[in-house]
Amino acid sequence: MAKTQYNADSITVLEGLDPVRARPGMYIGGVGQKGLNHLIYEILDNSVDEHLAGFCKEIWVTLEADGSCTVEDDGRGLPVDLHQKGVSAERVILTTLHAGGKFDHDSYKTSGGLHGVGSSVVNALSRYMTVEVSRDGLLYRDTYERGIPTTKLEKGLLPVVGKSKHTGTKINFLPDDEIFERTVFRADWLKSRLHETAYLNPELTIHYRDLREGTQEEQTFSEPEGLRAYVASLNKGQETVTPVIYFKDSYEGSEVEVCLQFVDAFEENIHGFCNNIFTQEGGTHITGFKTKFTQLVNLYARQLGLLKEKDDNFTGSDTRNGMTCVVALKFPEPIFEGQTKTKLASAEAATAVAAVTGEKLEHYFDRNVEVIKSIISCAEKSAKIRKQEEKAKTNMLSRSKFSFDSNGKLKVCTSKDPEKCEIFIVEGDSAGGSAGTGRNREFQAILPIRGKILNVEKASIDKVLANAEIKTMINTFGCGFSEGYGNDFDITKLRYHKIILMTDADVDGSHIDTLLLTFFYRFMPELIYNGHVYVSMPPLYLVTPKGKGGTPRYLYDDRELQKYQKEHDPSTFDLKRFKGLGEMDPPDLWATTLDPERRVLKQVEIEDARLASEVTEMLMGSDVGPRRQFIYEHAHEAELDW
Repeated sequence: MAKTQYNADSITVLEGLDPVRARPGMYIGGVGQKGLNHLIYEILDNSVDEHLAGFCKEIWVTLEADGSCTVEDDGRGLPVDLHQKGVSAERVILTTLHAGGKFDHDSYKTSGGLHGVGSSVVNALSRYMTVEVSRDGLLYRDTYERGIPTTKLEKGLLPVVGKSKHTGTKINFLPDDEIFERTVFRADWLKSRLHETAYLNPELTIHYRDLREGTQEEQTFSEPEGLRAYVASLNKGQETVTPVIYFKDSYEGSEVEVCLQFVDAFEENIHGFCNNIFTQEGGTHITGFKTKFTQLVNLYARQLGLLKEKDDNFTGSDTRNGMTCVVALKFPEPIFEGQTKTKLASAEAATAVAAVTGEKLEHYFDRNVEVIKSIISCAEKSAKIRKQEEKAKTNMLSRSKFSFDSNGKLKVCTSKDPEKCEIFIVEGDSAGGSAGTGRNREFQAILPIRGKILNVEKASIDKVLANAEIKTMINTFGCGFSEGYGNDFDITKLRYHKIILMTDADVDGSHIDTLLLTFFYRFMPELIYNGHVYVSMPPLYLVTPKGKGGTPRYLYDDRELQKYQKEHDPSTFDLKRFKGLGEMDPPDLWATTLDPERRVLKQVEIEDARLASEVTEMLMGSDVGPRRQFIYEHAHEAELDW
């Protein structure tokens, strides 16, 4: 029960780095795998900022054998002289939020580590951190445990531990297992980020090493061709329609760099960056580019007589279908939405990008008329298909009008508040019956689906929309869907803020989850980006001690079972394996999978949109070769269901 008095004594002030440890999600987005890898990116961004300032040419990133990570650069080195607070400036930077050179416009004109909290946040969330600074021929060292300094200063200054012939900063840290769910870094996410950074900085070289047991990998990322190489990589294996178009220019203190190319595909693939930070959710810089590009295509289409006076303009999606594009903006004092910087909000960024795009592309198209004609041809094809699909969709939906309970088996909840409501997508009528009986009818809805849904990665849009299970989900969620030829999706109309996949804990269940996630990612990606999609973790086993007084216990995987069997005599308990959710009694299902107080859910996240798209296409697409190679390379990671 809350205290009845609310006064000055009720206010808690968290000093130093305490707020970070109390609410880590506010600073790194969460304590799952995405947040864990984000620790590396925060330190990496500081080294990249040194490169942008003109003082760093090489960065070394190492995943150490003990599970820690080391990031080293050959920049100027963190300042170690006495700060006005009476201690070394390095100590201030590592222990104080919003302290750093990013607020000094003479030190950094543009910066990815905008808020001055990155390194101190990593320090706060690490079991230990060691910092070595090489400056002025000397080597300085400082150490921390969970953000608390453990090195004694001498008159406020760091101790000198040796001499150095170079300059730079080296930071080694081990994530705190009291904070994070797991402390094992994802190497594929990290390598993708490092490669991306190399594309964006053609004069920077990044050395990567993984020294963890069973890995032992080294790789160097260097891309002298920059964005041109990036776009070529994104379009690898595609039939190109236009040459690579590249331009770069400054506008009122900002630097705009864009590279694009059209391929024979009806989808757009646009990646935005601001100060080397990937803006996963886009933002004003992407809006500025899209708006100006659409205006230019329609302008040239009319000037060339390819759009008549009576014809409607091409839509934005028409003009960009087939486009692969990277927009990289260097912008002083950008405004992001959130510390994790997934969306740029600076209004001036749209103006800068639109101005440079308009000037440079007009200059290019005037001299390369055949290229703009090819782009307009892509837009014409897209518009034609879009109109056909809109007509087909209208006819289909008019023939298939169904009620809110679209397949007759949706078990609705009584609450109409989307923030409180959650829907479980379950496999089959049996599981639907158990879940329907065991749920809390006030806020939990149950949607049974019939087996495995269509693999949307291999299907055309008309087949996707004709699929009964997919139509049911679109209608039930209430927010429409996104697709290359248009966008009817409106997340404000979403009826359930938790969409939970609840399938059997076996291979078939995992396959159904994969098909559903592929559908969400391709047709409703905003559900994932906004954190609405979850996967339930039903138990595999129930162990019941023999005799009186024993408490039954649910075990969620084979590892838990093996551990239990080692700790208990097999003759002292009975073991039951659940073959499916339909076998579980409603009370068991509530206790293990439905009860918000006791259940275990995995939230679906996307760390790297480009990598996610590539892996989805590889694993769910039609090309067998890359999928077979992936299986060979990752077979040792599989958890076999015996």
